[in-house]
Amino acid sequence: MGNFESKLAEMGVTLPEAPMPAANYVPFVQVGTTLYVSGQISKEGDRLLTGKLGDDMETAAGAAAAKVCAIALLAQVKAACGGDLDRLKRVVKLTGFVNSTPDFAEQAQVINGASDFLGEALGEAGRHARSAVSAASLPFGVAVEIEGIFEIG
Repeated sequence: MGNFESKLAEMGVTLPEAPMPAANYVPFVQVGTTLYVSGQISKEGDRLLTGKLGDDMETAAGAAAAKVCAIALLAQVKAACGGDLDRLKRVVKLTGFVNSTPDFAEQAQVINGASDFLGEALGEAGRHARSAVSAASLPFGVAVEIEGIFEIG
């Protein structure tokens, strides 16, 4: 077990198998040392984490859903790195989409669920640029979807 996965284990997190795409796209594309990971939805096992922030879901629950997305992103990075998560050099950028009502204004706090998790799990390598935006709806009614750009070695 590598350094990053050891830290995840200390945090009680085991990376799942990388989720398969739900439509006509690939889970990631590598260009040189840059890895582009397709949007990962808030799904734990077979359970979709659905809801609309500002309506039937609170910010804290949205942040928990964003953490689930970050775990799926790391699973995709691990798969792209042939099973060696320690090839990850840094998280470059996340773009987080929050299924929210027009008047909901806490998208940043929701996506903090992913950013805080990555910072704790990966240390300096987990610090990243980011966007957090509202979406009128997301696939399958999920609460959050996050895509990422990573540097790998």
